[in-house]
Amino acid sequence: MSQAIEVNAAAAKANASQTLAYFLAGVQFNDLPAAVVSRAEESFLDWFACVLSGRGARPVAILEQFASAMGPLGGPSEIMVSRNRSSPFFAALVNGAASHVIEMDDVHNGATLHPGVVVFPAVFAAAQQINASGPELIAAAVVGYEMTIRVGEFLGPAHYKIFHTTGTAGTVGAAAAVARLLKLDSQKMLHAIGTAGTQAAGLWEFLNDGAESKPLHAAKAAADGLLSAFLARDGFTGASHVLEGRRGMAAGMSSGTDPAKLIEGLGLNWRIMGCSTKVYACCRHTHPSADALMALIRENRFKAEDIVQITAHVHQEAIDVLGAVGAPQTIQQAKFSMGFVLALIAFRGHASIDDFSDDTLRDPRIPAFVDRVEMVFDPEIDRAPSNLWGGRVEVMTRDGRQLEGRVPVAKGDPGKLLERSELESKAMRLAAYGGAASPEEMRRIISAAWSLRDAPNLDQFTLGK
Repeated sequence: MSQAIEVNAAAAKANASQTLAYFLAGVQFNDLPAAVVSRAEESFLDWFACVLSGRGARPVAILEQFASAMGPLGGPSEIMVSRNRSSPFFAALVNGAASHVIEMDDVHNGATLHPGVVVFPAVFAAAQQINASGPELIAAAVVGYEMTIRVGEFLGPAHYKIFHTTGTAGTVGAAAAVARLLKLDSQKMLHAIGTAGTQAAGLWEFLNDGAESKPLHAAKAAADGLLSAFLARDGFTGASHVLEGRRGMAAGMSSGTDPAKLIEGLGLNWRIMGCSTKVYACCRHTHPSADALMALIRENRFKAEDIVQITAHVHQEAIDVLGAVGAPQTIQQAKFSMGFVLALIAFRGHASIDDFSDDTLRDPRIPAFVDRVEMVFDPEIDRAPSNLWGGRVEVMTRDGRQLEGRVPVAKGDPGKLLERSELESKAMRLAAYGGAASPEEMRRIISAAWSLRDAPNLDQFTLGK
């Protein structure tokens, strides 16, 4: 594998894409630290369960119908929610949407994106076609996380105000992951990145009316990334400076980017280690406040009916995204409403996948509670490292108490990660929710995930006959 790379600012600005492609093409499984391999196994299981939870979701069903009409009847890759077979492209498309639609997938706070739902659908579908091993899938996934997250960090907050970074950076990351799985050299890796970058897309406008675009962003990023890698394998060329070039992604999609972020710490600071695992079925920006309110309720023993006002102190990215949602009219909007999420915490003590339903949306207590919640920008929280965006809420009660709750690290974030037993419980719940796998099948999948590093192939993860 390529050695750790020292960053030269001028070289980074001129040649970041090439440097990154050279390094990622050389990543070998045997050179990955044990902790990175373990995190990849955990991330794979979490993603796999998230896919199963998406069974029956309306956007997923529509995309599967499209795949059935346009794709082959049968193929090497499995559409996991239906157990039908198709081409790697259409399997990546549907599995990408299914894994993102419930909002329980992993997240990287610094890059403000969801890497698993773009990387794993692409590499899993391609790995099934070429009969790759567990170690080969892990190495490719680590490369995909590395690329996705670094591009997200490079594009920065200015990009995130308009673009859904999971869709944009994710397209490039999926391409790098599949390119590594196909064992492309650094030049073809660079072509895959260039072709992916010119397809990168995903806009936040869907939030204003609760449209179903968000899972499509993950779906297209995974499928188009896979497309880019296979095209590069066969000689298709892409832009050599698609990230940092004067008419590249940064120029058209952001401002004030730092090309050094693309390559600093390569081989030393593996980005997959900075990812968080979700415990609530909603936007990650709501989680610190939800944790803080839950802790405050437990400590002071008050009920939802006792609350007159809640002020949630948040970082700027939370305002950029959650501020677009007022009184939610759809389940999708509810997952991006701070008031709705905190109402669930106050009334139910959790914000699980079952809580985001049409029945809850129609609960007359919820809109009244949402009106009592406001978000305010908190410079202290905003200045904190992105993986330490803690939660702070202030609550005024009907009996005149002024209470404050704080959590320094949200559950599931680095520093407060889920134990493997907790990941197993989450996986079982997600599979049960979607009904796409039986408890026996899911226990088999869990056991196989913990030995993915030793798997000669991925047959144990096949659900269909």
